[in-house]
Amino acid sequence: MATTPGEDRVTTAHRAKLAYIYVRQSSVAQVRQNQESTELQYRLVDRALQLGWPRERVQVIDEDLGRSGATSDGRHGFQRLIAEIGLGHAGLVLSLDASRLARNNRDWYQLVELCALFGVLIADGERLFDPGAYHDRLLLGLSGIMSEAELHQIKVRLHQGERQKAARGELRQALPAGLAQEPGGAIILNPDEEVQARLHLVFRLFHDLGSAHAVVRSLRRAGLDLPMRPLRGPAPHTVVWQPADGSRMRSILKNPGYAGAYVYGRHWQDPGRRRSGSPRSGTVTRAPEDWPVCLIDAHPGYISWEEFMANRKRLSDNINRYEANHRGVPRKGMALLQGIAVCGRCGRRMTLGYSGPHGEYPVYRCCADKSQRGDPTCQEVRALPLDAEVERLVLAALAPDQVALAVAALGEIEEEARLLERQWALKRERARYEAERARRQYDTVEPENRLVARSLERGWEERLRAVEQVEEEYERWRREQPLALDDAGRAEILALGECVDDVWHAPTTTAADRKRIVRLVLQEAILDQKRSPGRVLVRLVWQTGAVSDHDFRRTVHAYDNYAQVEELESRVRALNAAGRMDAEIAAVLNAEGFLTPRGTTFEHGLIHMLRKRWSIPTVKINGMAPNPMRWPDGSYSVQGAAEALGITGQTIFKWLKRGWLSGHQLAKGMPWQITLDDERIPELRALVRHTSPSRRKAS
Repeated sequence: MATTPGEDRVTTAHRAKLAYIYVRQSSVAQVRQNQESTELQYRLVDRALQLGWPRERVQVIDEDLGRSGATSDGRHGFQRLIAEIGLGHAGLVLSLDASRLARNNRDWYQLVELCALFGVLIADGERLFDPGAYHDRLLLGLSGIMSEAELHQIKVRLHQGERQKAARGELRQALPAGLAQEPGGAIILNPDEEVQARLHLVFRLFHDLGSAHAVVRSLRRAGLDLPMRPLRGPAPHTVVWQPADGSRMRSILKNPGYAGAYVYGRHWQDPGRRRSGSPRSGTVTRAPEDWPVCLIDAHPGYISWEEFMANRKRLSDNINRYEANHRGVPRKGMALLQGIAVCGRCGRRMTLGYSGPHGEYPVYRCCADKSQRGDPTCQEVRALPLDAEVERLVLAALAPDQVALAVAALGEIEEEARLLERQWALKRERARYEAERARRQYDTVEPENRLVARSLERGWEERLRAVEQVEEEYERWRREQPLALDDAGRAEILALGECVDDVWHAPTTTAADRKRIVRLVLQEAILDQKRSPGRVLVRLVWQTGAVSDHDFRRTVHAYDNYAQVEELESRVRALNAAGRMDAEIAAVLNAEGFLTPRGTTFEHGLIHMLRKRWSIPTVKINGMAPNPMRWPDGSYSVQGAAEALGITGQTIFKWLKRGWLSGHQLAKGMPWQITLDDERIPELRALVRHTSPSRRKAS
């Protein structure tokens, strides 16, 4: 009998260990169709027996049938083989050829290296190799290279053919629930009216609400599910109805098939993101401009391509990432310009923060330089006073269109009610059809065949209960949301629409609703508060493309940043020179519209502080001249009273405080007018002589 080349290398030490037969086919289809190849691999057991291994020491590893050899991930049989070699249990590894063991050099050379290290022989359908021998190792290396190159060529040919077929739009792909394929291959809208109506409603709601989660909340509130087509399971082409959630909603909004486009290559596998044990990990979604094949208007769709691209941009913009220039969806915070405030100094979108002891004061911040380079914060703008001005401008801009807004709002409410009623009508019709179908199935069975009749009867009863449940849900929904508006309701809506201010300030209008109104008329607001002290320069970019510049006064903590500090100082000096006292100056400034740095009105004490700050002398009774000893009305000044009594001016102030002297000031900071009778002067002088010696003695 002819011997296989290399058979003389089998030693007793090899036969003392186990012989492993590795069996693998690349796919389940190959296992099912290429049965001769699988049988040929199993017959390698006879080869091991011929090489001298007893039957009980020959083990077959066939756990990888139906798995590709391109990688060792998921190939538990190959991993088991590597472990047995590393443990020193193997003496021989038998496989039909190198392609069965591995289709990539990393796995193949790992196997060869371990076999050489532990003295394991490798055999294929033709000869036996010793990985420790130079020439055999060289042949094994060439065999592994050819195996990997063969797989590469197969993939290239298959991919090129697939790409060419996709470029013509003929490559069949999994269709979403809203589309179906005719026997001739043409793609059409799903003939199910309920599926079509539900998807039309989804796209309309997203157009109106602008948020996937808002659409989900609206559908859940109305008790409506989404049509989905599972790709796996016993019936992969059957449409099933699932509760609306964020992932299902985004899969609908991001699917280009609903825009009538045929797309190939939306996703690709990034090896750097792949995780071991997760074959589907590392999947990356390409941008539309990077899709290898994109045939617009290839089949009917639910929306236009322009609307699809606008929806994608809107979804991306709803993500709260200001560093990527995304506005984010309107949220429940108080800041009116959240997401649309742009820094006028660096052009980046401003974030939102809250200050104060309880975090109740919103602040627009540009901190991109701080977060990226550690630089100081670019600028901060307090939101509440700025939002008040923007609110006034927005409401003023909406005022001319109030009647048109009322009519449009009324039309939207009636159209939404009509669409929801249509959805419920189709849902009820489907439930009744399922019940009628179950009844017909029950009627067709022979009455004597109770084994089948009982099951069909239970199914019929379940469908009838489902019909009853749908009817109850419909009645409940109709009570909560009336379909038709009466004359009073229409009049109330028109009245509200004609007075936008009332709608804006209504208790039921949330902060998110106000932000949506602002975004309907404003694209962005560019803020800069460092160009002019005490001012906020605002440039509003309207949705119409118009641009308007505004200058708002802001509150500050000190007069160093006061917006009208020079004008205020000039006005105080002028009024003081005109002989006005502090209280009168404060009244004039308040009447002229001046405000303090904190936004409050002026008082006489604050005017006194400002005069001290700016070195403005106090207005005297006799103008700007020095105080006389006695005033024209006969009263004494502080200096005159001190000289008449022979004491210091400081003592005069003490006696005024104690009530020993009487006097008055026309205003705070004005000279004292002290009343001092001639007969009282000797009495006060005697008081001075009486108290002074005792103090000297006491000291």
